[in-house]
Amino acid sequence: GVRDVLFLYEENRCSMTYMYEYPEYLKIKLPKKTARRYPVYELYLYGEGNYAEENKNLFLTGIPVIFLPGNAGSYKQVRSLGSIALRKAEDVDFKYHFNFFSVNFNEELVALYGGSLQRQTKFVHECIKVILKLYRDREFAPTSVAIVGHSMGGLVARALLTLKNFKPELINLLITQATPHVAPVMPLDKYLTDFYTTVNNHWILKAQDLRNLTTLSVAGGFRDYQVRSGLAFLPRLSQHDSALSVVSSAVPRAWASTDHLSIVWCKELILATIRAFFDLIDENTRQITEDPKKRMAVLNHHFVRHPAKMYEENPEAFTELTGAFTWITVKVSKWTYSSYNDSDGKYFTFPLASHRKSYSHVYCENSMLDTSSWIYGCMNSNSSMCLEATDLSWKAELLPTTKVVTLKLQDYPSLSHIVIQALPTVGNKYTLDCEFFKDDSRTVQLPVTHLLSFGLSSSKILLNSSGLLYNVQLQHFNRIYQAFKIYVESHCQSLKERKPNVYRLHIPWSYEDSIIVAKVPSFTEISAKLHTAQPQNDNRVAELNIYSSSDCQYEVILKTSLVQILGQIIRFHAGALPVYVVSNILLTYGGQLNTLISTGQCSDFSLELVRTAKPYKVEPFISIVVFLQGFHWFRVIWESLSLPEVDAAVQSSQDAWFPLVSLILFLFGTGIAYWSGVFFSISLRLFSSLWLTLIRTTILHKDKTLMTPRRLCGVLSLALVSWTTCGAFAVFIIYLQYLFKDSYKPVRVCMTFAFHCQDSDASKGTSRYSSINTVKTQSSMDNTSKATQSLSNSTTVAEAVNSLKMHVTILNLFTWIVLLNSPSLIYWLKNLRYNVRLDPDPCRSTAIILVCILEILMNSSTSQVKSSKLLKIAAKVPLPLSVAMLAFGRMHLYKVPHFVTFSFLLHVLCCIV
Repeated sequence: GVRDVLFLYEENRCSMTYMYEYPEYLKIKLPKKTARRYPVYELYLYGEGNYAEENKNLFLTGIPVIFLPGNAGSYKQVRSLGSIALRKAEDVDFKYHFNFFSVNFNEELVALYGGSLQRQTKFVHECIKVILKLYRDREFAPTSVAIVGHSMGGLVARALLTLKNFKPELINLLITQATPHVAPVMPLDKYLTDFYTTVNNHWILKAQDLRNLTTLSVAGGFRDYQVRSGLAFLPRLSQHDSALSVVSSAVPRAWASTDHLSIVWCKELILATIRAFFDLIDENTRQITEDPKKRMAVLNHHFVRHPAKMYEENPEAFTELTGAFTWITVKVSKWTYSSYNDSDGKYFTFPLASHRKSYSHVYCENSMLDTSSWIYGCMNSNSSMCLEATDLSWKAELLPTTKVVTLKLQDYPSLSHIVIQALPTVGNKYTLDCEFFKDDSRTVQLPVTHLLSFGLSSSKILLNSSGLLYNVQLQHFNRIYQAFKIYVESHCQSLKERKPNVYRLHIPWSYEDSIIVAKVPSFTEISAKLHTAQPQNDNRVAELNIYSSSDCQYEVILKTSLVQILGQIIRFHAGALPVYVVSNILLTYGGQLNTLISTGQCSDFSLELVRTAKPYKVEPFISIVVFLQGFHWFRVIWESLSLPEVDAAVQSSQDAWFPLVSLILFLFGTGIAYWSGVFFSISLRLFSSLWLTLIRTTILHKDKTLMTPRRLCGVLSLALVSWTTCGAFAVFIIYLQYLFKDSYKPVRVCMTFAFHCQDSDASKGTSRYSSINTVKTQSSMDNTSKATQSLSNSTTVAEAVNSLKMHVTILNLFTWIVLLNSPSLIYWLKNLRYNVRLDPDPCRSTAIILVCILEILMNSSTSQVKSSKLLKIAAKVPLPLSVAMLAFGRMHLYKVPHFVTFSFLLHVLCCIV
C-alpha cells in the first residue's frame, strides 16, 4: 500500500516553466509598526528585465495579485506565474498586465506547527493594505486583490475572512493550489486543528456573505502523496455558486496529475491560470471584474469544460454562414470527411427530420484543434442552405487529440439541420466524423467486482459495434476504498493509420476525471480509484468514456486491485498510523505489568506484544459507540457528558471510513510496533556492548532513591527550560538522558554478572586452600555462605533484567511522544535566531509533567513496583486508554501523549505508594 502511494502513479506529464529574463524580487518597505510586529516576514514584488527596472520606483499601474507560499515554501515560487503573466502582457502590448507580489513567510513549517498560522494571516492583511496604497491616485486604482495560495498558503488566504477587522471586499478572487481545506494532513497540535475548525465553520456559517468572493481549488491528483486530493475539495456545505474544486488531471489542456511542488510550476496549469486571469479583466475598470457570475463562467471555461474556443462573455445567439463555400447535404447516419490541402471550404448539412424517429443523439468530432467555430444548428427547414444559424461549437469539449460534441436531439426541437463547417486547409490534415445513435445502444453497464475478490475474478464486456463513442457505466463504483484495474484491448480490421483513442474515467459528482491517450490497436491499463466518495442522494454513475475508432473492436476487463485498495487505505488513513502503533505498545505495557503481578517477572516486549495486542480488545467498543451515535437519545447522553465525537464517526460522515480499515491499520500498527521494538533492542545491545568495551569493570552501587537533591535540581532546570524556551526541547533532553541511562543498564547487568563470577571463582580458590589448612566445619560454613550469596546474586540479576525490560517498553512509548512533539521542536530551532521562546507552545505544560515523571521512572525498578497497592489499577488502565486513544486520537494526534503520560503517572505512583 505504501509503495502504491509513493511510487505507483503516472509519469510526470508537466512541462517546466522557464524565465526569459533574470527574475528579480523587489522588497517592499513595510510600515515601521508592521515591520516591528512581524520581523520575520517580508513582502516582495516580482519582475524581470526592463519590467523590473521600471517598477523600482513602485509606480504601479497593473492588477495586483498576491502569492502566498505554503509549508516550508519560498516566496520565489511566484516566478512561474509572474513570468508567464509578463509574456502574456507583452502579447497584448501591455494593454493589461498584472503585478505579482509574494509574501516571505520565512519558510515556516505551518503544516506541522499551527501556532504561527494566525500570525501569518494578520500579516497578509497588512500586506493587502500596503499593496492597495501603492495604487492610490492611479487612473484605474484597484480596490481589491486576487490571491494565489499554494498548500497552507491557500488556507491562510481563507482565514483572512475570519479576522474581525477584515473587509471581505478586499479579495475578489482566490485560487488555491494543493491546499488541504478539509482537515490538516497531520493534526499534530491543537492550534492547527482549532485553526481549521475556525476557518471551515466561518465559511459554512457565512456562506451567503462570501458570494462576492470567487474561489477555485486545484488539487494535484494521485501524484501528490503529501496532500491527497480529497482534502483539497472545499467543504461541501460551503460550495455555493462562487466556489469550484477541480483535480489537475481533469483540467482541460493540462490533463496531468502534479506532485505537491510541481503544481506551482507545471506549465500547462500555469497557462490555464494566466489565461483565466486575462479573461477576467473588465475593459472598463481594467481590473478583475466585479461580476461573480462572469468570474465563475471564466473559471469553468478554463478549468472544467473547454469548448476549444476563446472565451466570450456574451457570444452571439445567431451567426451568419457566409463565404463562397460549397453546400453538401448528408443524409446517412454515419459520416467521415478527411481534408488535406483543400483550398475550398465546405458546409455539410445534416437534415434532422429523418433522424429524429430512429436516433436520440448526434455525436461529432473534429481533429483540427483550432479555436474557430465548426458546428452550427439551423432552423430553416425549407432549404438545403442556411444563412443564419446558432453556434453549437460552445457545446463542444476539447480532448487531447480532438474536439467533440454530443447533442441530445430532444433538447433542440426547433433545429432542422446540423451544419458542419470544413475550412480550407493549406498543408494541414484533419478529419471530421459524425454519427447519429440511440443512447441505450452506446451505453453499457459493467458491474464492478467485489472488494474481497482480490483480483481473482473479473467483469468483462465486448464492444462489437462500429460506433465512435461508448459510455461504460461502472455500476456500484462509489466508495473511496474501491480500486480497480481496467484493461481496454482494441482490435482493428485493417492496419491503416488512425488517430489515437481517448479513454476518460468520468466521475460525475466531482471534477476528478482522468484521461488516457492510447494508440490503436493497443492494450491499455487504467487505474480506477476515487478522491471523493459519492455524496448521499446522488444517483449518478461513474463512467468510462471510450472515444473510439469506427472499425475497431474493444474488450473491457475490470478487476479488483488489492495493492491499490491498500494504497487507498494508506492515502486516506496513514496519518492515524502513529495512534495504532502507540496503542499496541500501550497494550503491551499493560500486559507486562500484569505478568509482573501474576509471576513476579516482567515478560519480554516482543512476546508480550504478540500475546496482548489484539484488535478484538479495542475495536468492538469503538464500533458499538459509532453505531449507537446514529441514535438521537445516545447522542444526547453523549453530549451531556461533554464527550467529544468519536473520530471514526466523523470520518464515516465524510465517507472516508469503512469497517475493515481499522483492523488493517491495527495489524499494520502491530507490525510496526514489533519491528521497532526489535530494532530498539538491537540498538540498545550494540550501544551497551560498545560502552562495555570502553569502560573499566567496577563495582556498581545500586541507588534505590527515586529523587535526590541533584535530580530535583535537574527537574527544576528542565522545567525552567520548558517554560522559557520550548517544551519539546525539554522533552528531548530528558529523552536523551533516559536513553543514555537505559543504554547503560545492560552494562550494569553485565558488570553484575562479571563481578559475581569473579567473586565465585575467588570463593572456590579459598575453599580449596582452606580444605587443607582448616577443619571440615569451617569448610561447611563457607559453602553455606557461598550458596546464600549466589542466590542473592541471581535474584539481583533477575531484578535488573526485569527492570531493563520494563524500561525498554517505557522508552519505546516515550520515543513516540518525542516524535509527535518533534515538529514544534524543529520549528523552534528554525526560528531560534528570532525568538528564544516558542509562543504559543503546544506541549509546554505536558513537557513539565513528563520531565517530573520520567526523572522518577528512569531511576525506578520493578522491585519497587511489585510491592505497590496501585499496581493492579496501573495494569488495567492501559486497555481503556488504548480504546480512548483510538476513539479520540485518530484525527487529533496531539492527544496521544496525554494518554501515555497518564499511564506513566500511574507507574510513578506505583513506585511511591
